[in-house]
Amino acid sequence: MKILNAHICQIKDSSVQPVFGDITIEDGKIVKIDQRSLTFINPSDDDVDAGGRVITVPNVNFHEHFYSRLAKGLPISGPITNFPEILENLWWKLDLLLDEDMLKASVHMGALESIRFGVTYVIDHHASPSFVNGSLKCIADVMSEHSLRGVLCFETSDRNGEQISEDSLDEHVRFAETIEPDNFKTLLGLHASFTVSEETLEKAKKFIDKHGFGIHVHLCEDKSDIIISRERFGETPVRRVFNNGLLNSRAILAHGIHLSEKDKEIIAESGASIAHNIHSNLNNSVGLPDFKMPEVIPILLGTDGMHANIPSSHKQYFLQMRNAGLSFDEAFGRFINNYFKQIKFIKQFYPDFTGLNESDRADLIIWDYIPPTPFNEENYWGHYLYAMTESPVQYVIQNGIFLMDDFKIKTETPELHGEITKQGHRLYEEFQSKN
Repeated sequence: MKILNAHICQIKDSSVQPVFGDITIEDGKIVKIDQRSLTFINPSDDDVDAGGRVITVPNVNFHEHFYSRLAKGLPISGPITNFPEILENLWWKLDLLLDEDMLKASVHMGALESIRFGVTYVIDHHASPSFVNGSLKCIADVMSEHSLRGVLCFETSDRNGEQISEDSLDEHVRFAETIEPDNFKTLLGLHASFTVSEETLEKAKKFIDKHGFGIHVHLCEDKSDIIISRERFGETPVRRVFNNGLLNSRAILAHGIHLSEKDKEIIAESGASIAHNIHSNLNNSVGLPDFKMPEVIPILLGTDGMHANIPSSHKQYFLQMRNAGLSFDEAFGRFINNYFKQIKFIKQFYPDFTGLNESDRADLIIWDYIPPTPFNEENYWGHYLYAMTESPVQYVIQNGIFLMDDFKIKTETPELHGEITKQGHRLYEEFQSKN
């Protein structure tokens, strides 16, 4: 397969270096890149004509909740005036209702949405306390149907009792022993400090030491995490995970909004990363990180299950830095710095993550964007943040296979949407009956 007449955004030495030309793909690999000046050649019937559009590496969602996808329009009856009430009256009621069929439908919906936005690598944080054993394999099996890669975990918590907590920890090991290692990896999931006992944190430490996991945990998303953690355990969330030896370079600390300077120092020294989820934070009214402060911790970007639109999350991150008063140079600099830190992070799990160079794995997306001005290393990020993040993705190729061909997702069918709707209606009815 050849892709002709494209701006190919190659990653080299922590920079994006666009070249114009053609890509040849064979057996899931980029075998040749032919560069030329901005001149177009006529395609054959077997070629994909990019027509001057832009090719980049695929997008990565660093904090997802595929289990959330059927939550749209649920009949919430309890108050949701603060974050603990949102958890208790929406998410903790929903996750208890999820069974295997609902979960499959939810992951299908999340996978289709992800492909639509060029996201083919997903780091998911899962919860279904009534369906623990086999739930991660269930997610992986559905993702495999859509040819996505993922780093999965189960949200371990003590809020549903000791047995479910133990089953949740065990689920990681079951999954790690059965997964297809080329496409799926494991982190150790924890809900948040205020729902996890000291005993569970000690068990988590043993799991990490034995299996080489990192943790994926909600950390200081809301002030209530700090207040309740201090009341129940006499320590802040950051101190608790640090004291139990749970911070390392593979750790994802989701949100990290309400952090002291000492907290940031601890996290920075550990090598752990924080995953911002700006749209979710705004929706839950829990606050935002202090974008004025220098960033000493690697920043990843996720959606927290609200959507799959990672390009929009990138744009929002940049705009929030500008809104906080950072100059254009400062905001661009931070964004670019963390873009490459994100690539470095995902390469811990997938060393073959593409850079769009010859011999790289053929994972790529083609944006429906034709640059109207020169397109080069010096101005790439201006094109990206002010145009590409506002443009749809037209083609998605994973391991040399089309996932989306000219806006048509290969696995999207009326029958699949019918099953998603069926399970969504089931969840709606059961959620309504429990309220």
